[in-house]
Order: sequence, then structure tokens, then C-alpha cells
Amino acid sequence: MYTLNPNDLTSRDNYKLMSGSVVPRPIAFVTTISEDGSVVNAAPFSFFNVVSSDPPLLSISINRKDGVMKDTARNAITGQELVVHICDESIVNEMNETAALLEPHESELERTSLTTVPSSVVAVPGIQEALIRMECRLYQHIPVSNDEGKPVTDLLLVRIVQYHFNEKVYDPAHHYILIDHLKPVSRLAGNDYAKLGERFTVVRPV
Repeated sequence: MYTLNPNDLTSRDNYKLMSGSVVPRPIAFVTTISEDGSVVNAAPFSFFNVVSSDPPLLSISINRKDGVMKDTARNAITGQELVVHICDESIVNEMNETAALLEPHESELERTSLTTVPSSVVAVPGIQEALIRMECRLYQHIPVSNDEGKPVTDLLLVRIVQYHFNEKVYDPAHHYILIDHLKPVSRLAGNDYAKLGERFTVVRPV
């Protein structure tokens, strides 16, 4: 057993160990719009999960680059709105294209064949090809600083204000998501991803 103190490691080493250990991770494929409304930005984030069902909250953690806030975080904080899509097998390659580092005035979607669709409640458009998308409003922004007091991460808590489910992944009678039809993709470490693998059931104790 190797025993390591994270304080003795670089930020990069901690990232590698955490992203390789906390697996698989769901992927939030997020769209936002620039402050002037001229650019639709899209980017994937795997530091992402459910926070609460009452109210319905999600968390998205967005690391800054050299202390500079990324477009998604800046747009979500400024405009207070975003759309979160669940990444599935059918859009994973297109999603990966949007991970490219572009200038704020450039839309990552132009690197893909994905198309946008107007949202019902928020001004930010969604991605039509995604099987699940959730219109959200910013609930809370929590800047995270390192030991030197430098902000390095923007933690966004966002509230779902509208769901959109493709007919083939939603059972309206039971409010179930049909996971075998969704075919979600999860993040591992490095360039690796995972498909939904073998499932098993463990009944909780009463």
C-alpha cells in the first residue's frame, strides 16, 4: 500500500490521482451564451454530480486555467443561465471536439455537426442531438482558492428549471430513465472514457 500526503504532491499529480481514482464520472456537456448574446459556448465537465432533489440542484466544478475563469463559468455567472446535457455514446466524439481551448468569441459548436434548439425557460439554447438536457439557473457560485489564496476553481450549484427527455429514454408512466437506451458515457482518466458496463443489484438493508 502506497501512502501519499497530497501536500507533498503537485497540483497536477493530485489531479491525476483524483481523476484516476474517482471513476467513472458522469459528464456534464454544458452550453452557455456570452454576455452580449452573440456566442454559444459549449464544453464538457466531469467534475459533475447531483446535489439535491429538493430543490433539484446539480454541481459543476470548473477549473481555471492559469487563474483565468473559463468561458462556461464566466457566462453562467454573468448570465445566471446554462443548459446541462448528459453525454451519451451518440455524441461523445462531437462532445470531445468542444473541449478544445478557443477564444471567448469562438463557438466550440462550430467544430461539430451538432445543432442548437431553443430552450423553454432560459435564454441559453440546448443541443438538439442530446437525449437528455436540463435547463438551469445559477443557484450559487463558490470560488475555491488554493493554499496561497489564489482562486483556482469555480464551483457552480445550478438549479434545474426544465427537463427535456428524448422519447426513447423516458418512461412517463413511472418517471424512469431507460438507461439501456440512454447509453451514457462516463469519464475515466487521461483520454479514456467508459460505456455502461455490466450491472448488478444489491438490495439495501431495511
